[in-house]
Amino acid sequence: MRVEDIDEQRSTMESAERQLSDLSMLGLDWDGDVLYQSSRHDAYRAAIAQLDTYECYCSRRDIQEASRAPHAKPGMYPGTCRDLTPGQRGERRAELAAQNRHPAIRLRAEVDHFTVRDRLRGEVTGDVDDFILLRGGQEPGWAYNLAVVADDAYQDIDQVVRGDDLLDSAARQAYLCTLLGAAIPEYVHVPLVLNARGQRLAKRDGAVTLREMLVDAPLTHVISSLASSLGYEGISTPVELLAVFDPTTLSLEPFIFTGLTETAAGCADK
Repeated sequence: MRVEDIDEQRSTMESAERQLSDLSMLGLDWDGDVLYQSSRHDAYRAAIAQLDTYECYCSRRDIQEASRAPHAKPGMYPGTCRDLTPGQRGERRAELAAQNRHPAIRLRAEVDHFTVRDRLRGEVTGDVDDFILLRGGQEPGWAYNLAVVADDAYQDIDQVVRGDDLLDSAARQAYLCTLLGAAIPEYVHVPLVLNARGQRLAKRDGAVTLREMLVDAPLTHVISSLASSLGYEGISTPVELLAVFDPTTLSLEPFIFTGLTETAAGCADK
């Protein structure tokens, strides 16, 4: 079990403890102690030391404007700071220091694409650019792509299951695995759960967290609804779901959440 709390502005110990408690209520457990990314700074520094990197002085606005240039790929870093001279780097570093800002650290990638295998989608080739490893700004912070790859290797993670909104990240992360000498895990990118408008679930959609659902429904009702979203009816415990679950039957379409299902409610009442 890993708590990804490197973004200290958005992550709190209270929210982490609440999520761990929610997992326990659902019948999920884990091996060993919980690993907190906030305790892994030395490991991330060691990982960066193994890589070919360079400082980047671009602001988000700089990158957005560069991406509008002819032949630029949307969302891809155009390499603005990749080949600056030492003199140019000194000038840019001084400009940032005067603004009390730090440069970002980017990977000097040797490829522009990488192919991974996803259990549900087969071979997927994604773009690779000089992506950020350490965020800059007034408060530098470790980038998600670096932290998860280093931690997956440390924890011997051999399968990564996550939402398909992160499928584009797989190529970068798998490529980084090869540079760090780590095994590439099996990827399984599953469809998201969306609201009736086809948007990500949020507080505006009402009771969407486990604790909010449990105010009006028993835990067996909630588990039945989760099982129903996967196409399994008559399920009221995680053990029952595990006995019948077949990942090869997973839909590639997002699930539209409009509340706990009536079918699940009937199952739970029985």
